[in-house]
Amino acid sequence: MSASSAPTGRSAVRWNYTPELPLRSAPFLHWPPRPGAIAKHLARTWLPLRPRFLMLAVSFGIWAWFMPSPERAKSFQLGWMFEVWLRNLVLVALVAGGLHVWYYTLRRQGDSLRYDTRPFGQSKRVFLLGNQVRENTFLTLVPAPLIWTGFESLLLWAYANGHAPSISFSDNPVWFAVFLAIIPWWSILYFSVHHRLLHLGPAYRRIHSWHHRNVNVGPWSGLSMHPIEHIALFSDVLLLFLVPSHPIHMYFMSMHHGLGAPLSHTGYDALLLGPSSRRQARFELGDFHHQIHHKLFKYNMGGLESPLDELLGTFHDGTPQGAGQPHRSHTSAKL
Repeated sequence: MSASSAPTGRSAVRWNYTPELPLRSAPFLHWPPRPGAIAKHLARTWLPLRPRFLMLAVSFGIWAWFMPSPERAKSFQLGWMFEVWLRNLVLVALVAGGLHVWYYTLRRQGDSLRYDTRPFGQSKRVFLLGNQVRENTFLTLVPAPLIWTGFESLLLWAYANGHAPSISFSDNPVWFAVFLAIIPWWSILYFSVHHRLLHLGPAYRRIHSWHHRNVNVGPWSGLSMHPIEHIALFSDVLLLFLVPSHPIHMYFMSMHHGLGAPLSHTGYDALLLGPSSRRQARFELGDFHHQIHHKLFKYNMGGLESPLDELLGTFHDGTPQGAGQPHRSHTSAKL
């Protein structure tokens, strides 16, 4: 739907496009439970043309074809760690770079489904390397893959040496599948908490403000942040030193940040696929809930599957009256 109104806040923006408003948090966050709505929500979030399905498929692909053997990973060696870094670099460059070229260089979708049509920042005083896109690209391709690779290498070494509890599908198929289903919720809950902490005092001024130079966002913006924030972002895999897991779980957890950040910061609600028609296929990848946060940074610090914003009164549903208004009646959340 096209939006003619804007969220409240200092210097409100008039959106070019919004999803259906008001935004609603996931039905499993509310009481009494509504099994039908919860089942519908979960089914939608795991559909093939959704980031969650893509990230899971990539995780299985890495495990099958691009993971160093346990024998090699028993000791930290530059060879296999370089291979991991190169694979992560290529992955993020293909996803963030490919989406940027499609949306903003070739303009293949124009402004259709684009939230905010204002140009990216060009201030040499604000951005490293002179403008927003160059800064975003540098921070996404240089510190982010290095830190991502560091955590992945640590976990691979821990699996290989028995320092992290490991399972296989054949040993424990139930927990293997259940943990895969839990990981998306864990990832957004972890993000919500550490993101809220980064908005406090010196942490915001010295670290998180780097990410908030991006008032309007594109695919390169998702991982454009201070390297210390990269460490905080990817460190949720340390949970796997306590919880029995398989490398696929570790990859799926990492994908929620390494690929999930560019996919959720495209500035568009979806990637339109195939010939133009009223029922054109869509790859759902935008995040209007988080887009609001980049404009009104005191709101929407979590996600639609996190209870944090409604608990703190910082949930913004995208309507002019939507600041701090929790919604107790739900059907399903648009993610």
